[in-house]
Amino acid sequence: MSENAGMSEDATPEEEPELEPRWLIAANVVRWRRYGKGGQELRPGTKACRGGSKVYVIGYRPGGADVLTTIGRGRHTGTYITLDLATRHLHTFRAALVRSPVVLRRDAEDTAGRDWEGRELTEERAARFERQAAEERLARWPGIPHPTPCRCHECLTLSSA
Repeated sequence: MSENAGMSEDATPEEEPELEPRWLIAANVVRWRRYGKGGQELRPGTKACRGGSKVYVIGYRPGGADVLTTIGRGRHTGTYITLDLATRHLHTFRAALVRSPVVLRRDAEDTAGRDWEGRELTEERAARFERQAAEERLARWPGIPHPTPCRCHECLTLSSA
């Protein structure tokens, strides 16, 4: 019996159409974040993502961008997950031309509400998210001293400069 038994000769397995590369905002999860009473504890990354891992921003909630919808690799499984992350837990926002079929497929499922297209608008939005994330990190623990030693994003950024 042949491999194609029961199939007509012109029938081919359905192939997924190739998705066009598109510009998305890439960012990294902060390596350490302040946590707990008075921000005196440090936690690596977030519950779902390792510190330093790359995520792609595919949307945000209407009325503000304090929470962003992202696609990235999960901390425990290593597979791509879609999740909402606080903007303050991300840094180094930048425009990136994405070619990954998994990311493009997930992005195509959830593009409603996104108002940026193309490289220039993506870069503008990334710069705005970067400013907002820095402001939110500073406003999170106003007037409360950092733990000693501190490895939060601000302290690590200042020590490397």
